[in-house]
Parts: sequence; structure tokens; C-alpha cells
Amino acid sequence: MPLALFTSPGPLLFQLGPFSLRWYGLLIAVAVLLGLLLATRLGRQRGIEPALIADLLPILVLAAVVGARLYYVIFEWRQYQLNWLDALAVWRGGIAIHGALIGGTIAVILYSRWRRIAFWNLLDVLVPSVALGQAIGRWGNFFNSEAFGLPTDLPWKLTIPFANRPVEFLDQTTFHPTFLYESLWNLGVVALLLLLFRRASQGKLQLPAGALSCLYLMSYSIGRLWIEGLRIDPLCLAGTPPFCEGGLRMAQLVSLVLIGVGGLGLYWLYGRRLPLPDPSGVQA
Repeated sequence: MPLALFTSPGPLLFQLGPFSLRWYGLLIAVAVLLGLLLATRLGRQRGIEPALIADLLPILVLAAVVGARLYYVIFEWRQYQLNWLDALAVWRGGIAIHGALIGGTIAVILYSRWRRIAFWNLLDVLVPSVALGQAIGRWGNFFNSEAFGLPTDLPWKLTIPFANRPVEFLDQTTFHPTFLYESLWNLGVVALLLLLFRRASQGKLQLPAGALSCLYLMSYSIGRLWIEGLRIDPLCLAGTPPFCEGGLRMAQLVSLVLIGVGGLGLYWLYGRRLPLPDPSGVQA
């Protein structure tokens, strides 16, 4: 077996009798905690009470997990149609970040309407935490030996156990660590958003409500667009699985849509110099 820089120790952190702790669960917990701390700090600078962020957090996490799982199950229903109860087994893997974004956005809209908070102000302080959570959460794919890319012999190659390889690549051992590519990209997105937020707070940059959210949509989606092209387990809108031959990769299509939405939002803010429509009914 060729040496690889990345080799997963397995999905389990430890097991004590019937109790087990998985790396994915630990990573999600760490991401939620750090996200709360970061969003609370940014929220103070936007005049949002820390308690409002803390109250939103469990709602947001639940909505994101449900949205991510539902999105995945819909596009991979062929795996679950014989035993639909397996669709509830989130701990076995199978979630999609775009579903999490949809579920989370719906939750933030409803919460902002309920608590009478300007939606875009709230979303702007959340998106750096979202990007940070994505950067951390992607390492769950590493421990689960999933969501990897095409075979490669690059120095940073990832070893995938035989049982986790698709039938098309059973004779291959090392693959592109797409989890690493996306994690590093998302860290870059976090750095960009925090830099812009800080410069706006110092009065060096005009950053109207919603601009940071639009920049997040564009910057994250640009990275996901090219990284998704390396994946060998895409969700297919059409075409023949597993590579969507003759069809479309859903994540790439959604990324293009989000780039367009983010660009349109920035044009609305800076080109037309108008505030974005606020679904909460409260203007910043």
C-alpha cells in the first residue's frame, strides 16, 4: 500500500460498552460552540443581544441537520426506498450542506420575524460562524472515509479503506482529500468575512446589511463549484450515478445559482444603492 499523508483512524473516537462517541459528533459539538462564541461577539458589534443568538442556536442546529438530511435523502432515495427508516440514521453519514443552508435560512427567517430582528443584520453575524462550522465539520468526512475525490498519487493523498471505495475504484488506494480542500477554502472564507467585518466596524468600509451574507454565498460557492468536480459521490439532478454521466451534479448547479443570487444582492446594494428586502419585516 502506498504511503499517504492522510489515513483515517476510523469514525469512532472511543467506545465504552454500549456508549460510543464518534468523531463526527465531537466535531459538530466543537463547531457549534465556536460558532456561538464568534456569532455572539460579532452580534454585540451589530447591537444584537447575546441571549438572542443563544436562543437561536438550538433551533438553527436542528433545522440545519433536518434540512441537510432531507436534502440528501430526496436525491438518494433509491438507497432508502426499501427501508425508509434508514433515512433517519444520520449518524451513518449522508448529509448535504446545501440542505443545511436551506433549513438554516428558513429557521433564521422565522426566528427574526418572531423576535422582530432585522433578518440581514442577524444573518451577517451568523455567516462567519457557518463558514467556520463547515471548515470544522468537513473533517468528519475524513474520519468516516467518505466524500473523497478521484484517485490521485499527490503527496497529500488520502488513503481510503477497501470497504469504502466505490466499485469503479476498488483497485485504487489513494484519492483526492476533497474534505481538506473544502475545509481550507472555508477557512479562507472565514478570514475574508472577518476582515471585511472588522474594516466596516472601523469605518474603513461601507458594508450595508446583507452584503456579508451575499459575499459568503459567492465565496463559498466558487470553491464548492470546482471541488465538487473532483468528488466521486455527487448528488445527481440527472444522469447516471455515480458520476452523473449525461446529466448534472446538483451541488454545482446550486453553487451557480447561489453565486448569481449573491452577485445580484451586491448589485442591489452597491449598484442601485437600495437595501435588500427584509423577510422579517424589520429594516436595519
